[in-house]
Amino acid sequence: MAQTLRPAQLGFTLLEMLVVLVIIGMLVSLVGPRLFAQVDSSKVQTAQTQVKLLRGAIETMRLDLGSYPTKEQGLSLLITPPGDEKLAKRWRGPYLEDALPNDPWNNAYEYVVPGPEGRPFGIYSLGADGKPGGEGNDADVGMVPKQATP
Repeated sequence: MAQTLRPAQLGFTLLEMLVVLVIIGMLVSLVGPRLFAQVDSSKVQTAQTQVKLLRGAIETMRLDLGSYPTKEQGLSLLITPPGDEKLAKRWRGPYLEDALPNDPWNNAYEYVVPGPEGRPFGIYSLGADGKPGGEGNDADVGMVPKQATP
């Protein structure tokens, strides 16, 4: 004789549901850090790409103006014309399609004159911690002058 099930016997028990939640929690704790590590490394790659973009824009601007921006003019010269009337006539900007980008950690890019290794300028991000130096995701990214690292 077949036994019929009552509606109260058709669901999961509280213990079964807790076991499933514990298993899901264990899987998330194993996979989560790996996913966040990928996000952090992609931010470093984004910063490197943006530094190259800014460097190219400055080189293009130098062809028009005949000189690199001073420390005082900084990266804002890529977006706004110079105050000097003589330079303003040669300025063909803006040299970026959008506004001046922040780094992936929402900090402004640093611009230094002179740059590292004999270059005329340097552009870099201070990394995830927003402080000079650091290691891993906290390391400075870009054309970093030696005096920027401790």
